[in-house]
Amino acid sequence: MRRLGLLLVAACPLAVAACGGSPTANKPPVRLSVDAPGDGTLVHDGNVEVSGRVSPPGASVMVLGRPAATTGGTFSASVPLHTGDNVIDVMASARSARPAMTAVRVLRQVQIRVPDVTGGSPGDARSRLERAGLRADVHESGGILDDLLPTDPSVCEIKPAPGTRMDRGSTVRVRTSKVC
Repeated sequence: MRRLGLLLVAACPLAVAACGGSPTANKPPVRLSVDAPGDGTLVHDGNVEVSGRVSPPGASVMVLGRPAATTGGTFSASVPLHTGDNVIDVMASARSARPAMTAVRVLRQVQIRVPDVTGGSPGDARSRLERAGLRADVHESGGILDDLLPTDPSVCEIKPAPGTRMDRGSTVRVRTSKVC
């Protein structure tokens, strides 16, 4: 009797599907494509506009679980991004078709303003740049008389200039000397 029960449990879904029990089994899928952004796109903004095409034209589209604006077979939605990798799922459905789903990955990289570390010590400059998420490439400059001067070296110049926006992890060149 136990085998008969297992056989019935396994056969029931097949019988329902064969008799047309699944309402979407014989329907074609919705055609869905994302035109922008491309998969793996790198952005710096906090939002990205997701757009694409869908068929049939009356299909509804959800982007990250929220309805997208649809018009004549096109859709668009503004999506907020967090820092780092973001996976944006897009799903489309229509009464006359099976639903379709796709996803794109977007990398949001936050840019940092280079702090002004000129005039400070090389150690302080390195620490401030690293706390800001940047790398310091410190180069000592000066002449033969620098060894005779009783002062400590200080930061004379940085490149790129203070206030410049750079990607996190970028390198800032720091020039130090006892006399700037």
